[in-house]
Amino acid sequence: MTDRTEKLLLVGDNPFHNISHLSQDRTKLRDRSVVDPSCAAGLVMTSLDNGANGFMFSVSETTLSILERIRDAGRIEDMSLLAIVPYAYEYVRLAAQTGGIVGLAKVFSKRLASSGRFKAIAVGAGGLLRANPTSLLEAYLSYEIGRTRSSAGKHAKIKSMLLHEVIVDMALALNLEWLFRAYIDFMIKQKFTPGFNTCNFAYLVDKFRNWDIDLTRMIVAAPFNKIGFQMNPSRDESERALRSLDGPFLIAISILGAGYLRLDEAVQYVASLPNLKGTAVGISKEKHAEETFRFLMSKFG
Repeated sequence: MTDRTEKLLLVGDNPFHNISHLSQDRTKLRDRSVVDPSCAAGLVMTSLDNGANGFMFSVSETTLSILERIRDAGRIEDMSLLAIVPYAYEYVRLAAQTGGIVGLAKVFSKRLASSGRFKAIAVGAGGLLRANPTSLLEAYLSYEIGRTRSSAGKHAKIKSMLLHEVIVDMALALNLEWLFRAYIDFMIKQKFTPGFNTCNFAYLVDKFRNWDIDLTRMIVAAPFNKIGFQMNPSRDESERALRSLDGPFLIAISILGAGYLRLDEAVQYVASLPNLKGTAVGISKEKHAEETFRFLMSKFG
């Protein structure tokens, strides 16, 4: 579980997947070496040397390779890990390559079987036989937890496994209260702080209030930036929802507005937010890592 007094300054992983939320043209201009796990691991460790204390990442083959390199360098204990599951792009790509949902299910079943995680296999098989979606969810989460622990090592500090915004925002729209409760219960049993990644922060807060779920005991990663980029339905509504709660639980992401804002003006806005648990910033160059986290450390450290 997370320390409520700790401020998290997190390295984000979007550059390591060559993702830009502003445009595809920006990804073409970016130095491709950043997607190499060895280079990315070096950038994370440089960030740690300059004030970062954590890594927020989608669980993928790329980020698991990065974790392995940080572990082998003896730096894995120096940071908190916040993992996001599932890595939607990976599963969409697999579905396209294997013939849709059926093909994806076959690939995932083979991966689960070859992983040696027999508890996850047993739970998943039981859920399939009983058509129990909660058991299937637990089997999937067990699989992702297992491979993250395997790559990070036994000394890693995995604070949370956050549900990806694709799942969270879809489940909110479909009113799937059972999914959120099942996920929260399972994460607590695994001694993780439950977490959610969303681009609809105000809607999530309102839904959880209606369901009588205490959001302040969890972690929420959501876009917060001066220009309202990705803040649905609006910056004003997102700020209203944030003020309505008590306790540090927000991880502010997209604080630079996909590169539209300068770091100093972005941080000035974020530092004014209530209930801030921390922030995540993606970095793609060593100089960027040094300057970004030194500045963040001076403001939040």
